[in-house]
Amino acid sequence: MAQHHCSSPSSSLAMISEDEELILDGSESGWVEALTHCDHLSSLSPDLIHIPTPDTPCNRCEHPDENWLCLCCKDVLCSRFVNKHMLDHYQNEHHNLALSYSDLSVWCFSCNAYLDAQVIQPLRPAYETAYILKFGSPPPSGTIEHAQNVDKEANTSSGI
Repeated sequence: MAQHHCSSPSSSLAMISEDEELILDGSESGWVEALTHCDHLSSLSPDLIHIPTPDTPCNRCEHPDENWLCLCCKDVLCSRFVNKHMLDHYQNEHHNLALSYSDLSVWCFSCNAYLDAQVIQPLRPAYETAYILKFGSPPPSGTIEHAQNVDKEANTSSGI
């Protein structure tokens, strides 16, 4: 997500904090551009096909909703909107990649950005498995075909 900074001190946005700015950035459209590359994928668990089910409560507070799966150790913890246990986990363990069981988005705490799990090959097993566990069927094939086409285009343009 691009950050916008005001150049004019007279602007009404000039006095907002960085956290408030992040909330406002993109709020008009509601669209978030997920990254298609992340330098932190080496921390992923080697087995992202065998993961806890989306109805798994937070391992610390047992909260049933808004839970995230740590993609490094497969711990299930609640979001920053509940008791912040996944955020605490990142800060204490430096496990920076997590999948939201609410909407199956993937977040990198180090990049401070969402990642496109349909395009980034190492994230696909976790995304596809979570999708099947949540909805009882594989993700629509168009999304996987699109991701494969993006991979082919990237390989072609880089000479691979």
